[in-house]
Amino acid sequence: MSPFATRRAFLQHHALVLAGFGAGKLLAADTDAKPLLRAGLMTDLHYADKVPTKTRFYREALAKLDEAVEVMNREKPALVVELGDFIDQADSVDREIEWLKTMESHFAKLTMPRHYVLGNHCVGTLTKQEFAAHTKAPGGHASFEENGVTFLILDACFREDGTPYERKNFNWQDANLPKGELAWLETALSKAGGPVIVFAHQRLDMDKAHAVRNAAEVRALLEKSGKVLAVFQGHSHKNDYQQISGIHYTTLVAMVEGTGLENNGYSLLDVMSDGSLRLNGFRRQTNRTLNHA
Repeated sequence: MSPFATRRAFLQHHALVLAGFGAGKLLAADTDAKPLLRAGLMTDLHYADKVPTKTRFYREALAKLDEAVEVMNREKPALVVELGDFIDQADSVDREIEWLKTMESHFAKLTMPRHYVLGNHCVGTLTKQEFAAHTKAPGGHASFEENGVTFLILDACFREDGTPYERKNFNWQDANLPKGELAWLETALSKAGGPVIVFAHQRLDMDKAHAVRNAAEVRALLEKSGKVLAVFQGHSHKNDYQQISGIHYTTLVAMVEGTGLENNGYSLLDVMSDGSLRLNGFRRQTNRTLNHA
């Protein structure tokens, strides 16, 4: 059986399993249908206490984050995920930690669990351990489950030789999942008992400047599992979307771009009982309805 057919059979089976979390099977076509699970998403805030450069307004990230947190606390998703570049790069470790503490104090106002994906700017000056020490980040890749859905956080902040990003030791276009993380990913996918959603910073749907260099190898693992509904990513700062082999790859808009709250962008992701997804965008974030193949 092909991976595509395997994935279809898996999703058909788990539509019934997931329906057990609600009041019966809900169809994505029903606009009044309630999600089985809702998650808040945001990316690329790039907070820094420095003057704007071109289209990036670093200081305004605090007000944009505050607005997103207020909406999340009102709408009450089960969890919130920040997809990388939480802060921008500073000229010293101490200054960057100061910026990180400032951002974390605002992000911590969320009333639900929060999760972090490492972006290249998060570890431009800091080490991954230093970033984790001042947040609730795992400091790398991670897996967690909520309401029957497995969420996988990837970390592509590694050079091609497997060296982790830190202290300006990398070219941002040299992003890779090292062999150890690929092995972990394959195992995590095999263990997942329900549908899977993947979070990444660098893009997995293209082989250009903003992509993970071994993205094709990563996609092959996702496709082989037959379990992955979608990948959500940031890094290239624009709304974008591709479907590859039945998996949705959605790139979220960056919050740092543009001045004023009207240029903010964040979203609420609804996971429906039939395996379809609704991305409810705020401000500049595009709405999307993602139906499974």
